Amino acid sequence: MTHYQRVIGIEVDAETRCIHYHSPIDRIAIKFFCCQSYFPCFECHQATGCGEHQVWPKERFSEKAVLCGTCGSELSITEYLSCASTCPNCSSLFNPGCSLHKHLYFE
Repeated sequence: MTHYQRVIGIEVDAETRCIHYHSPIDRIAIKFFCCQSYFPCFECHQATGCGEHQVWPKERFSEKAVLCGTCGSELSITEYLSCASTCPNCSSLFNPGCSLHKHLYFE
């Protein structure tokens, strides 16, 4: 299935992989709080984003801000953080290593 969200970044493929993160399980994009635009990673946002980086505040974790690049489902931050590295809609695997960077996206 194809997603219909615009994902900004460097060499972004159909499943939201980019030049920085492109393994088979790198398949999410994150809507950055500061510019409300989807990017595959913090490095793409740093290179091509708004220049005003802000993380999502905890009180807004119910908002949809994570895109599954396989099925196009938008997940709330709460859903994403509790999904155990698997899309709850299509069961595609997400990179569990992304949790090492969650402080760059979420409070």
